[in-house]
Amino acid sequence: MSEEFLSPNPLVEIKNAYSKKKVFSRHHSDKYKRIKPSWRRPHGIDSKVRLRMKGEKEMPGIKYKKPDEVRFLLPNGLRKVRIFNVNDLTPLASLNRFYCGEIAHAVGAKKRIAIVNKAKELGICIINANARLVSSFEE
Repeated sequence: MSEEFLSPNPLVEIKNAYSKKKVFSRHHSDKYKRIKPSWRRPHGIDSKVRLRMKGEKEMPGIKYKKPDEVRFLLPNGLRKVRIFNVNDLTPLASLNRFYCGEIAHAVGAKKRIAIVNKAKELGICIINANARLVSSFEE
């Protein structure tokens, strides 16, 4: 496949519009080995983290969201749209500088081949174009 088909030039340039993503770890995960660091909201009645006391860990909130211009953007600078059939590609033909397609998981092999071929004609980027396109299985 050609490079132009895989990544059309997006109109929105991704710059360092936001700082490094903050990692939130679970309360006491540094103190006890049995508590894994993946975030869980504290529910205890006397929890210092839940009460947002000074000097305690911060909880995730709306203040940590990305700016609207870079929110939901993929690393290639485009937004993702799920595609279920060939007819879903026609609105994307004029918006291929802003959106790229992602073939839905439930789409079968025949429709996938048709969608990928139509997207090549229209110049639409499909991010999972090679996924599950095996024509025959070798055992």
